[in-house]
Amino acid sequence: QVQLVESGGGLVQAGGSLRLSCAASGSGRTFSSDVMGWFRQAPGKEREFVAGIRWSTVYADSVKGRFTISRDNAKNTVFLQMNSLTPEDTAVYYCATYLGRQSLLPTAPGEYDYWGQGTQVTVFL
Repeated sequence: QVQLVESGGGLVQAGGSLRLSCAASGSGRTFSSDVMGWFRQAPGKEREFVAGIRWSTVYADSVKGRFTISRDNAKNTVFLQMNSLTPEDTAVYYCATYLGRQSLLPTAPGEYDYWGQGTQVTVFL
């Protein structure tokens, strides 16, 4: 069993920045070997992939150049630095982990094994 706890969401003006954190615990696994992903879900929309990391990183086209995913393996924590935020980034942001071993980092929500409770990010003009 893996527990994921997100933090760092909030209200920010367009053009601003936020940094989300996700602390993982309980797996008994080597955290550095697991894929960690960030997803988001806006009202009325499907949950979508934002960014993922294992030994390399993958980003959705909509956030490339603005968002950065990183991890601190000593603290079992993954981060999402979000810059140049726009109202279109408003959503609940979820952290998730994929415990499989496929070489290609997955981007579909259904492939991820455990999820956090989510943290709200609201960007206003």
